[in-house]
Amino acid sequence: MISVNTNLAAMAAIQNLNRTGLELQQTQSAISTGKKIANVRDNGAVWVIANKMSTDVQSYSRVRESNDRATAILDTAIAAGEGIMELLNEMKAKALAATQTGLSAGSQAALTADFNQLRDQITTVVANASFDGTNMVGATPDSAIGLGDSSGGNGITIAGANLSLGGPVVSVATGTTVDTASNASTALGLVNASITALGTQLATWGAGAKRLEVHRQFVGKLQDALNTGIGSLVDADLSAESAKLQSLQVKKQLGIQALSIANSTTQYALGLFR
Repeated sequence: MISVNTNLAAMAAIQNLNRTGLELQQTQSAISTGKKIANVRDNGAVWVIANKMSTDVQSYSRVRESNDRATAILDTAIAAGEGIMELLNEMKAKALAATQTGLSAGSQAALTADFNQLRDQITTVVANASFDGTNMVGATPDSAIGLGDSSGGNGITIAGANLSLGGPVVSVATGTTVDTASNASTALGLVNASITALGTQLATWGAGAKRLEVHRQFVGKLQDALNTGIGSLVDADLSAESAKLQSLQVKKQLGIQALSIANSTTQYALGLFR
């Protein structure tokens, strides 16, 4: 049927042309942004999933920063412990020398002075072993705490230890001295016990440092995996989009031509009245 009021062919051509225009707009957006899903209008469900994963990636960056801070705090404690171990080793040599009988008063006094200086230096090391206000080796030791996951749970805690004189690790007290052979023998026993206990504590902290490092590496790999997943969800395949763009451009030209032909059919009605 030929009608000047209803042109079904033109309607169909317009619908197809509009559909092609929408697809062309989406393809051009994908090429310009590099994403096939750039906003929630493109695909709401996938966009929400990708957005949640992006938030997790950002959160894991904070986890890595927290672990870096915990590592720095622990490294400070380990450095202090190693420094104290060196002092204890020197004190052991002084105490051993002072246990000898028959030392002159001058020699005993010199050994005592050296021993006391080394002993008091431990207090100085403990007092200065702080990072960002956290001291893992003080009389009331803090702990190194790192975040575990993006929700703030499963944290990693490395407990501190009191390395002060007369404490549970360094049993050498503030009054320990080597002014006599008897006192030197007592001091030697305390120094040996302190070296053993401190060695155990340093080994524990070393394992804690390794744990933090392993977790930091894991978080980095997890971020890479999440970024890969996000890319597979929202990134556009530019080679495919380029081919699709050319196809749609041709399709649009054909649609315009089809619409032109459909519109010209109404002219046939005039031929019926000539």
